[in-house]
Amino acid sequence: MTKQVLQVDRVIIRFAGDSGDGMQLAGDRFTQETAAFGNDLSTLPNFPAEIRAPAGTLPGVSSFQIHFADHDILTPGDAPDVLIAMNPAALKANLPELPRGGTIIVDSDEFTPRNLARVGYTSNPLEDGSLDGYQLHSLPLTTRTTEAIKAALGDKLGGLSRKEATRAKNMYALGLVSWLYNRPTETTLSFIRSKFARNPAVRDANIAAFQAGWNYGETAEAFAVSYQVRPAQMKAGRYRNISGNLALAYGLIAGAQRAGLKLFLGSYPITPASDVLHELSKHKRFGVITFQAEDEIAGVGAALGASFGGALGVTTTSGPGLSLKTETIGLAVALELPLVVCDIQRAGPSTGMPTKAEQADLLQAMFGRNGEAPVPVVAPASPSDCFDTAIEAIRIAVTYRTPVILLSDGYLANGSEPWRIPDIAELPTIDPNFATEPNHETESGERVFWPYKRDPETLARPWAIPGTPGLEHRIGGLEKGDGHGNISYDPANHDLMVRTRQAKVDAIARSIPPLEVDDPTNDARVLVLGWGSTYGPIGAACRTLRQLGIPVAQAHLRHLNPFPPDLGEVLRRYERVLVPEMNLGQLAMLLRARYLVDVVSYNRVRGLPFTAAELVDAITEVVGSLDDDATAGRVDPSRNGHADRSGSGQRMARTRGEDPTTP
Repeated sequence: MTKQVLQVDRVIIRFAGDSGDGMQLAGDRFTQETAAFGNDLSTLPNFPAEIRAPAGTLPGVSSFQIHFADHDILTPGDAPDVLIAMNPAALKANLPELPRGGTIIVDSDEFTPRNLARVGYTSNPLEDGSLDGYQLHSLPLTTRTTEAIKAALGDKLGGLSRKEATRAKNMYALGLVSWLYNRPTETTLSFIRSKFARNPAVRDANIAAFQAGWNYGETAEAFAVSYQVRPAQMKAGRYRNISGNLALAYGLIAGAQRAGLKLFLGSYPITPASDVLHELSKHKRFGVITFQAEDEIAGVGAALGASFGGALGVTTTSGPGLSLKTETIGLAVALELPLVVCDIQRAGPSTGMPTKAEQADLLQAMFGRNGEAPVPVVAPASPSDCFDTAIEAIRIAVTYRTPVILLSDGYLANGSEPWRIPDIAELPTIDPNFATEPNHETESGERVFWPYKRDPETLARPWAIPGTPGLEHRIGGLEKGDGHGNISYDPANHDLMVRTRQAKVDAIARSIPPLEVDDPTNDARVLVLGWGSTYGPIGAACRTLRQLGIPVAQAHLRHLNPFPPDLGEVLRRYERVLVPEMNLGQLAMLLRARYLVDVVSYNRVRGLPFTAAELVDAITEVVGSLDDDATAGRVDPSRNGHADRSGSGQRMARTRGEDPTTP
């Protein structure tokens, strides 16, 4: 039988099944195959918070989506082209997002009356004609997997139980899809051999299932066509696929190395930040010390203690843990010691939805401490950008002697993309500039050490390692006297110290490069401004609009406190500023307060990233409001030529089901 190979420029595949069906593993292996082939890619793992959610139920569905292409892409894709559904729950949960004409591959063995009834199917969708608009491939994957293992290991399945053998059906599905899209297989086979090296029966069963899936695609008449997506053109260099949490861990190591410091991580496990702790624990050879504390408070306390001792103190957490660390972060503000706090945000409040993403910790990072306790805040834009942002957080913390909060989120943490491995020489050097000798002369001529005598440029105080002769000094949470650092209750001194700590954070803006604005035609009237993980969907939406002939500008903030020094000028350059956020408008609130610009807020808090399509609609509405205002003659000359944004803001609020009078 002659098979046809079709060239396509991009594909979106979603693996879906029970949380115990190995969909994350199958998706990850397909991703590694795709990375090895040289495609650009972006992934979106989506799974329940429970270790093993109720089998066969809609809440128990776990999925992994990968978008790969022969060109630069920015998101995991809005909707899949191919859905692999391992049971009725997976089909029902994901079918609404699959466009008509899409491909469905299902395990028909799982479509039993009991499983169908569990998710509300009154008839079998594989037989009742409800899937006629799709390319349906109904295969007994469980049976075929068992048969393949029997052929390889004998009727006794190499000593495995039937249940153990059927767990390899994710590898059967992976083999079939790997054939369908001409993926290289050696990376997966090597992975299986390595992962199950201590259990030869499991190793051989998974290899047999994977190869059987590949062979079925090669020989079955149902699959007369396979597809090929050519490698993408990328900047020259060495690449690897990387997730956000892995990139963050590597960035912390690299930043500590460039500063010549030992890295101490004091952490307590919490989803979705735990992977950073797991990864850093593997790198003792780089001077990394990891401490899994008994709770969040102990973790950050140990990290701050490490900074006092001359190491780079880091702590990782998510929103609930950040709340618990607040008091110690305030202590770090008073002590003026370097500390990097990585908050991998998740949906809240309280426990919320631990495995879902949100951007709702920005105001907590900005203001969630008692007293005037300013803290720099930075946020990565993509999984690979977590590496560079971690180094930037370390630069700020070490240079300015301050805690820094890094806001990633679950979408970035678990998602992945190709990463060009940097040349170490390209990374910035960071000078801890430890104090080595007394720095102040008393009236009597004695040389003493003043722990709060500041650098005139950065306003940073000296960092003295305990035990250094002549540099003894007092630390603690009580207010310090300017310069000498003794406890002080003097009102004028407190006012001076409060203002100085704020001025130190403000001074960071001088080291921040100008905001990059993507405005290809330089005639856009609307700027879409984002932060964090909204970068990809915003970029994809702007590309789509430009292809339709609608000029639109995009800018993205890495530095959220302080803002880039030219941000105000950039905002005033455009008639409308749209700010999409996975919260109820936290950055928008800060921008309105700081720059008196009536930005338009677009908000969703679904635990999922924005789709490019919904942002296309939102931006189009804002662009259209400009024409509406011009037609109605609503341009107010007193606003530097800016259109009155109140009408647009109310229309956007109505689309969100909100009160249009809400600020």
